[in-house]
This record gives sequence, structure tokens and C-alpha cells, in this order.
Amino acid sequence: MRLAAIMIAASAAALSSTAASIPGAVSVYHTGPFLTSSTTRFGALIEGAAVDKDGNFYAVHYGDNKAAIGRAFSSQKSLFEDKAKPNSWFNGIRFHIDKQGIQEAYLADVVNHRVVRLRDVGKNGKFAHSETFCQSPKILQPNDLAIAHTTGRIFLSGMRFTPDSVVGDGDLWTCDKSGKAKKLGEFYRTNGIEVSPDEKTLYLSEAINKGGEVVSNQILAFDLDAYQGKISNRRVFVDFATLDGTAGNDVDGMRADVDGNLYVARWGSGKVAKISPKGKLLAYFQLSNIKEVTNLELAGPKGKDLFVVGACVDNPAKGCVERFVGNKSQGRAFANLQKKKH
Repeated sequence: MRLAAIMIAASAAALSSTAASIPGAVSVYHTGPFLTSSTTRFGALIEGAAVDKDGNFYAVHYGDNKAAIGRAFSSQKSLFEDKAKPNSWFNGIRFHIDKQGIQEAYLADVVNHRVVRLRDVGKNGKFAHSETFCQSPKILQPNDLAIAHTTGRIFLSGMRFTPDSVVGDGDLWTCDKSGKAKKLGEFYRTNGIEVSPDEKTLYLSEAINKGGEVVSNQILAFDLDAYQGKISNRRVFVDFATLDGTAGNDVDGMRADVDGNLYVARWGSGKVAKISPKGKLLAYFQLSNIKEVTNLELAGPKGKDLFVVGACVDNPAKGCVERFVGNKSQGRAFANLQKKKH
């Protein structure tokens, strides 16, 4: 979510899943419309892409409500609305399976500096119980979150958008399985966050503004101890200035597949970049009606379809969803939700 910019019946249209190879560049794949400005029930602040164990796809700002999340696939449906705290502003969602094999969801609430846990899905498909899982007034937001599924540990990113970025405009926190929050570091403006499939690497985006202009966007990598919640060996995984000359386009949501590839939302470009575990640019996914790409996830029946969200170009008051069918790798989140707990 780039705060400076804030002022289902799905279409059955055929999707283009063929790559157009550009000489001297990477392959470009074209997504197709899934929810359009005329069919969507999501608002312009659509974000927080997430998948559940059945492959259903979810996002925030359902019904133009910042305190509500909803299902976009296989049909549009409300999942949760925070009526106890109607001022909540959800911006991130991740699903998890607890030790009893029960599915739960975690929501990043940017204004109340907390993570909300949802439990007890009823016959109506909605969560019946919500609680504040972890919270600290010192957390900048959080903006987005990632889960190390083997430990249930959550990692949080947040940001403060200023004309001239300083260290402290971004932060990184972790919450252990008991809900205890711990700060891991301060950075320039942070946003996208993800854990590698082997849970040995944590990825975090970092951006810098100067004179009101975005001048740098990188993805940092850290060695991760998912049990202790410790990071070390900070390094630059990707620098978009040298990767593809797009330092001025913010990184937003990031998701990994089971092979360790990162799918990265590039806000303002209308693209998603696919990056290998070695930091090599593998492909672009070009969107047709979303320019301000906020988030993405691999979902669908096999957890391989790429869903991408953002404000609709033809009606910026609405939140659109686009889909690419033909991806070969399963999403990390979906694959982890299929595993049995020991």
C-alpha cells in the first residue's frame, strides 16, 4: 500500500497465457480480467491478496469498507467485517493451519498497530471469532505480513511515506505464536515481505524518496531463524535500478512459489515481476486494467493461478482482479496449507 497515493461473478473471458518473447529482454505474459470495474465488489484500496487451503482467493476493502475482507474466488463473498472496531483498516491477510488442523486467518490492521486473528469458520463461511493477536503502539502500521508456517511466527512490515526518506520510515517486526511482538529493525520505507519456501530467508522491500520523488527500490534478503525470530546477514537481493531500470516504481506485495521464485507487484507500472532465487529477472506479467498494482497471490484449485489486484484503470474508485492461468509452480502459501501438522 502506497499511502501517498491514497486520496463473483467473474468474467469468463479467455485469458492469454502465452508468452511474447521480446528480443534482448525477458518474456512477457499477459493477464486477463477476472473481476472488472462492472463486476467487482471491492473498492479502490483492494490489497492483502491471500489464499486459503481450498485455493480460494481473498482481498481487503470488500464493499468499499476498510474494515472488511472478502473472497474474490470462487465467488465474491464477505469473509469478515470488524464491527467491534469499525475504524480498523485491514491491509494484509494470511491464512494458517494450527496444530489442531484448523484454518485461521491473520489480518494486518494499519491504524490500530496490530494483527487480528480470525478463528472458527461457521457454516456460512464466515469467521465467528476475532481477537487481537499481537499489538504495539510502536509498530508503524503494519502494512503487510508473512508467516513461517512451521513455527506459526509472523513477520510484519510497515512504512511512513515522507518526501525525503530516512531510516525509521520503515520497520520490521515479528510476532511469535503466543502473540508477543518484537522489533527486528528500522529501514527506509518498507513494504513487501515474504519468507522463502525453506524458511531460511526473509525478503523485505525498501524504497527511498528524495524531494518527493521515488529514487530507489530494492528487495533486501536476510538469513532467517524462523524459530527464534532472528535475522542476520543483510544483503541486497534485487536493486531495480540495475535489474530493469525501474527504481521509481514501488515494490508492493510479494509472494513466493514452491521453487523459491518471487512474484513482485510493481506499483505504477501495471506489471508483476518474476524473480528467481538467485535474483535473476525471469518474466513480466503485464496487466490490462490495473496500473497501481498493490498485491498478488498464487491461488485457484491447484494453487498455481496468479491473481493480481489494484485499482481499476477505467474506474479508479473500484478494485479490479486479474488472473494468469498457465503458471507451472504452486504458491508457497497454498502448498503449506496442505501440509499436516505434527
